[in-house]
Amino acid sequence: MAVPITFENVGFTYQPNTPFEVKVLENINLSLPEGKVTAIIGHTGSGKSTLIQHLNVLLKPTKGKVWIDGREISANSDNKQLKSLRKKIGVVFQFPESQLFEETIIKDVMFGPMNFGIEEEEAERIAKEKLALVGIDEELFERSPFDLSGGQMRRVAIAGVLALEPEVLVLDEPTAGLDPKGQFQMLEMFMELQRKKGLTLVLVTHQMDDVAQYADQVVVMEKGQIVKQGKPIEIFADPTWLKEKQLGLPTTLEFLEQLNSALPYDLYQYIEEIPLTVNQLSASIFKLSKLPKV
Repeated sequence: MAVPITFENVGFTYQPNTPFEVKVLENINLSLPEGKVTAIIGHTGSGKSTLIQHLNVLLKPTKGKVWIDGREISANSDNKQLKSLRKKIGVVFQFPESQLFEETIIKDVMFGPMNFGIEEEEAERIAKEKLALVGIDEELFERSPFDLSGGQMRRVAIAGVLALEPEVLVLDEPTAGLDPKGQFQMLEMFMELQRKKGLTLVLVTHQMDDVAQYADQVVVMEKGQIVKQGKPIEIFADPTWLKEKQLGLPTTLEFLEQLNSALPYDLYQYIEEIPLTVNQLSASIFKLSKLPKV
């Protein structure tokens, strides 16, 4: 069952009431749709990473409240009472392979479940299952994770997060540094898992094609605040606004923008719905080809 998560007037300040005080989040009000994919976008420094660190209680709000699975988290919440929530929220940070530390791959993935009280035999079963899920061959299980390629190390680290069997999965630029094929395979793996398990998935990314392809809801952040949220079709309906916010466009819209600039008329007046996928773009171009020649 999915975990309900709501931010209520959340603010966060690093080192408050000191000369080094830095306000990072302000007046965040947000509910994550359960069992759906929410993409969080915004240029570097907009507060995305700080926001997601509140999801698995690595940070607590300095103002306001975060509600996770009916539990209230505020500045005064007792850290000892929050450990159980961290099992429900799995976070895959940028370059998760840097978090590997055990002497063998299997031990590294077993560590999380055992840390939450799972018996060794059951932890090993879970670890093998998750390693197979991310595409790591059984013959590698007893090898050091540091003997693997960069892509394999990332998959092992992700298996470690999945071994906790979280109900919410948070991905912070999970495909950073991968080639296009690796990016596609990694995201397809996550989305297949999300669909099968009914997970709530949060995707922090600069890749607008991924937002257009996978997201049910999009949250746009700027200077620590949410400046817009809605469905992808609503967010991408205003390319000029996105460019003003220093955000990119999906490839389909980039193509459409270039095509429009080369025409003597505004082709958007002939398009019923903004195309976010290649198939939608193809259908739109086919309709445009039937227009009278100008």
